Amino acid sequence: MQANGVWKLYASGTSTVEAVRGVHLTLQTGEMVAIMGPSGCGKTTLLNVLSGIDEPTAGTVTVNNQPLFGISDNERTSMRSKYLGFIFQDFNLLPVLSAVENVELPLLLLGHGASDARKRALEALKDVGLEERSQHRPAELSGGQQQRVAVARAIVHRPSVILCDEPTGNLDSKTSAEVLTLLKRLNSEQDTTFLIVTHDANIATLCDRVIQMDDGLIVNPVTQHEEE
Repeated sequence: MQANGVWKLYASGTSTVEAVRGVHLTLQTGEMVAIMGPSGCGKTTLLNVLSGIDEPTAGTVTVNNQPLFGISDNERTSMRSKYLGFIFQDFNLLPVLSAVENVELPLLLLGHGASDARKRALEALKDVGLEERSQHRPAELSGGQQQRVAVARAIVHRPSVILCDEPTGNLDSKTSAEVLTLLKRLNSEQDTTFLIVTHDANIATLCDRVIQMDDGLIVNPVTQHEEE
């Protein structure tokens, strides 16, 4: 994934808010990168642009060397569903579906057959240690278990990049540590690229790079290996 000269402006009354200002960012395959910074610095806005949720005011974003913008909505939806995975702070699971049904949904939307989707969803739940809870609905699961289901849903179609928005924000410290260990294991075993917006310093210690944002800009990107 690559962003070149990305700007995102919002109108606010008679003024213009420059939420993201000329950001350049390249994610290498298999990297685990954290974006940190104070509230309102633009990190979530940047994540929304990189994920295709918001269109940039200027600049380009490419995924697997293909442009994410300047294409039709259907083409962008197809790219997002094939190449990107998402993990949210609030889990965003469908309450009426079981864990395995939540996980297989992205595959069904991609056109996979029901049998194949179910098999791969169960494998993903096994990867996150929840195969025995596959028939439980979200309300029957703990917060940590719900986030594991969300992780399984994000990895089930083997995306190139998984974008995470405060993935431990609603979890206690013990459960957060378990989810972080899980993400790092998946990163190592599947060579999946992770970009994580977070306030959690524990996430930063697990990442290959920590990108600091302030006032819409990337400032002093840090590589963990350079610090050691």
